[in-house]
Formats: sequence, C-alpha cells, structure tokens
Amino acid sequence: MSVAAVGVEVPLAGGMVSDGVVRVGDTVRRPVGVSGAAVHALLRHLEDVGFDRAPRVVGVDERGREILTWVEGEAATRPLREHVVSDEALAALARLLRAYHDATAGFRAPPGAVWEAGSNEDREPEIVGHCDVTPENVVFRGALPYALIDFDMARPTTRLFDIVTTLRHWAPIADPVDRDPLLRGLGPAGVGRRVRLFCDAYGLVPRERRRLTELARLRFDRSYGVMRARAAEGDGPWARMWESGAGQRIRRARAWLDAHEERLHEHLF
Repeated sequence: MSVAAVGVEVPLAGGMVSDGVVRVGDTVRRPVGVSGAAVHALLRHLEDVGFDRAPRVVGVDERGREILTWVEGEAATRPLREHVVSDEALAALARLLRAYHDATAGFRAPPGAVWEAGSNEDREPEIVGHCDVTPENVVFRGALPYALIDFDMARPTTRLFDIVTTLRHWAPIADPVDRDPLLRGLGPAGVGRRVRLFCDAYGLVPRERRRLTELARLRFDRSYGVMRARAAEGDGPWARMWESGAGQRIRRARAWLDAHEERLHEHLF
C-alpha cells in the first residue's frame, strides 16, 4: 500500500471487532475502547523495554481517536497465501509471541486499569497476552511475521492461554470446513505437527504441553459463553460475529478437538 497523503483517511479492513479504523499518512486512527488507557500503557511499556514489533502510541486526535504509528508491511488477509501458512512463518510467529510475552512480564498496569472482557483461565496471570493473534493482526515483512497489531483484546492472562488462543487460528485447531483453503486438508497428524513446531519454536517444556488440549477445550467453552453474552447485549461487532456463525464454528472446533485429542498428543513431545 502506498503512503496515504497527510489528512487523507484511508479505511482499513481486517478484524471484525474494531470499527472505524483508518490510516492517515504514517499513522493509524482508531476509536478509543474501554481498554484504551490500559492498552496505551502497555504499548508505552513495550517501547520503553525496546520491543519494536508493535505500534507506538502517538496521542489522541481532535476527534478523540487514538493515534498509533503505522507498521509498514503486509497484513495476512484472507484467503491466506502460501508464505503465511509455511512452517517458517509459524516458527517465526512463535518466536515473536515469545518475545512479546517476555517483554510484558515486567509490566505493571496503571491503577484502575480496565481491560476488554474476554475468556481466560483461572490461574494467576503471568503476562499481558495479546489474546487475538489472528492472521489479520500479524504484519508480515517478506515471507515472515514481523509485528503484532490491534491490541484491543489484550488482557492479563497466562502464557499458555495466549498460546492456545494463537494456535486456534494458526495450527489451526478447527473443523476443516472452517479453515482457510490452504489448511483445509490437514488431518490430525498435520495439525499436531504444526502445534509441535510452534511449541518447539516458543520453547514450551513438556509439563506445559500436556495442558494444551485441556486448555484449548476450556477456551472453547468460555469463548462461546463470552461471545454469546456480548452478542445478546447488542454489542455491534460481537453481534455481527455471532450472526456470521462464530458460535457454531467454536462448537465444531470443540467437537473436532474431542475427536482427535489423542492424535494431537502423539505429536506434542
């Protein structure tokens, strides 16, 4: 994409939760959500510790929108291309997520910080997870993931819960009918191999890997409940996702996991 002229707003498409996102020159303008102050503190912490694979906070414009730096590169739009689903890209993504987690480990949220509601596990948070590492929220440079964007769903969680959330989209842990065309033909062994590749690149130890499928099941159940509740409340983006069949996709993914859990475990170690 060519650089937008200063003052000219170029709408940006991508995820389904964020509305009204535009590019202006070398910045991105976005409505400030309920977690805006907390996310800005997180992004400033990442800048302070030298993690350069996320947008920087510039400020707020005259319309009350947050201003973030534009991250040069290519978002992984659908249908996914071959380099996005390659083994090299998956391993690089795992290393990127590990670097991000390590960078957030020392972050202390400001008093009264509010995070976007979302599913989680019951263990004590270890880091602030991105919690929405879909392909659309990963910027590629060349053939490899370079940066993470769209931190609206970030919240305190565990490393493993954020990993499971990421693998949901990238292994992918999903019914074949709901996968991107290039990943639709993967059987349980193929998905298990990709899960192991990610775990190896991230550096997960055996005791953590043993919890992956159990935690994936928990995430499916809680994500379904959160999404249904948000849609019932009339939350526009969440309602659109629900109406598009997100609940059914979660249920199909859970059923696929139940049917193939043993095969996935065979490839984790």
